[in-house]
Amino acid sequence: MKKLLAVAATAGLGLTGLGLGATSASATTQAPGGFQPSSLAWHACQADIVNGAKAYDAVGPVKVSTIIQCAELQVPLDYAHPNGQKITLELTKLPHQGSGAAKGDMLVNPGGPGGEGALFGASVYARNSAPMQAAYNVIGFDPRGIGFSTPKLTCDVNYSNAPRPEYGTGGRKDDAVWLKKSKAYADACARNFGAGAKVDLLDHIKTIDSVRDMDTIRAALGDKKLDYYGASYGTYLGQTYATVFPKNVGRMVLDGNVTPKNVWYDAQLTQDVAFDKNMDYYFGWIAKYDSKYHLGTTQAAVRSYYYKLYDKLAAHPLTYTADGQTVAVGQDELVDNIQNAAYRRSQAVWNLYASALSAYKAGDVATFAGTFGAQTTGGSDDNSFAVYNAVQCTDTQWPTSWAKWHADAVRTNQDHPFLTWGNVWFNAPCLFWHAKAGTPVKVGQTKDLPTNILMFQATDDAATPYAGALELHKILRGSHLVVQDGDRTHCIVHRGDLRPGGVDSYFDAYFLNGALPKTDTVHVSQLGDPTPPPASAKSQATPGHADALN
Repeated sequence: MKKLLAVAATAGLGLTGLGLGATSASATTQAPGGFQPSSLAWHACQADIVNGAKAYDAVGPVKVSTIIQCAELQVPLDYAHPNGQKITLELTKLPHQGSGAAKGDMLVNPGGPGGEGALFGASVYARNSAPMQAAYNVIGFDPRGIGFSTPKLTCDVNYSNAPRPEYGTGGRKDDAVWLKKSKAYADACARNFGAGAKVDLLDHIKTIDSVRDMDTIRAALGDKKLDYYGASYGTYLGQTYATVFPKNVGRMVLDGNVTPKNVWYDAQLTQDVAFDKNMDYYFGWIAKYDSKYHLGTTQAAVRSYYYKLYDKLAAHPLTYTADGQTVAVGQDELVDNIQNAAYRRSQAVWNLYASALSAYKAGDVATFAGTFGAQTTGGSDDNSFAVYNAVQCTDTQWPTSWAKWHADAVRTNQDHPFLTWGNVWFNAPCLFWHAKAGTPVKVGQTKDLPTNILMFQATDDAATPYAGALELHKILRGSHLVVQDGDRTHCIVHRGDLRPGGVDSYFDAYFLNGALPKTDTVHVSQLGDPTPPPASAKSQATPGHADALN
C-alpha cells in the first residue's frame, strides 16, 4: 500500500461464470478455468534480476545471486477465455540446499499492490534460516503488469517529477491542481492499457486475476497444494486464494494483515490515523536523542520543527544539483520519504531521516537533498504506482463523489495531519478510472475454509492496523495469530526476532513441521526501540518511498 497499500491501501471478477465457485475447487494440478499451463523451463536469469539478487548476497551464508533461476509462464489475460489472449508472468526459483527432494515450493508475494515479487523470492530465501533453506524452494513471481512480467503497465513516467504540487489541506486551488493531475494520469493509463489498447490489462488486473494466476503457478509447478507466504497486500491475495481455492491450500502464512472489510477506500482512512500516531512516536524518539540530532528535547518540539519545515518546503521547494543531476525536495517529497520511519522499528531507517533533518538545520543541504530529493526531469518508472491504482481502483468501486472524499479528508486531517492529504492524492486517480470496478470476493465464506492459516501482526502497524488483523483472524475460522506487542513494524517475519519463542521460531516451526501455536493467539514481546548508531557508523538505509501495503 503507498500508503497501503506508499502506503495506503482489492477483488473483482465474479466466479460463477467460470464454474469456480468458492466451494467447488478441488485439490488438483489443473489450473483454473480449465487452462493447462506449460511446464516451467527454469534457466539462468537475465542480468538485471541477477544484479538485483546480489543485494541479498550478504544477508546469509548462501549467495542467492549464484543460485537464482528464472522461468516465464503464460497465463490467460481473461480466465473466462482461457484459450484467448495471453500475458507472461516472470517467476524466480531459489532451490533448496538439502539433499533429496524439497519439502515444498513456497510461493511468496511482497505486497503492494504493485510490489515486484520476482526479487522478493531472493529476499525471503536469504533471510530464511538454514533449516528452511535446506527444506524449501522459494518461488517468487512478478504479478501481472509488474516488474519483469509482460506487458509492463506504465501510464505517465513524468508524473512524479519533483517537486510535485503541494498536497495542501483541501483548499480549492490545491484541489483543482491535483484533481486535474489525477484525471490526466487515469486518462494516460486508459490510453496505454485500457479498452481498445493492444492489451486491455486494466480490465484484467484485479486481485481475483492474480489469485487465479497463483493457482496456475501451483499447477505449473506440479503441486497439488500451494504453500504460501504473503506480506501486506500479499495477505489479501492469500485470504482470497484460501476462499476461492480452499482445497488447494497447503501451508499459508499471512504477515501484516489486510482486513477484507474495508478495501480499499476506508483502508486509507484508518491508515491516516495510524501513521500519524507512529510519526508522533518517532518524533519522540528523535527528541530522546537530542544530543545527536539537535531537533528538540521534546516530542512537541521535534513535531513543531517538522511541520514548520513542511510548510516552508510547500512554499519554497528546495533544489540541489550535484554531478550534473538536479533533485528537488518539496512538501510531498518530504512526506513520502520520512513516512518510511513509520513503517518499522529500524536503527538504519530511523537514523537516516533524523540525521537528514538534523543536517538541514545545520545548513548541510547536500545530505538533506540526498535523502529526501527526487529527480526534477527525466521521468521515472511509474510501474508500481500504475499497478497499485489499476488493482485498487477496480477491485471494488470507490466513492464517485469528490464531496465525500473531501469531507472525510478534512475531518481526518483535523487530528491526524501527517498523511491524510498525501493519501488522498495518492489514490485520487480512482475518481477517474476508466476500467469497470468489480465486486470483492467475500473472504471466508466457504465451507471448506482451511483451518491451518498462520497470521503474524504487530500491534502498532500503521500500514495494516491491528484492529483489521483481529477482524481477519475471526473471518479465517481456525486460523492462529502471533502478535508482537508494542511493535511498529509492518510485517514482522524476518525482522530479526530470532529468540527462542520469537516471531521467526513460529514461522519455522509451522513450515518445517506443520506446528501451529498451542493457543489461538500468542503474544510476543517487542525487541525494543533502536538506539542511534555510533557517530562513526554510516547508515545503510536506502531512501525512497515504501510500498504501503507492503
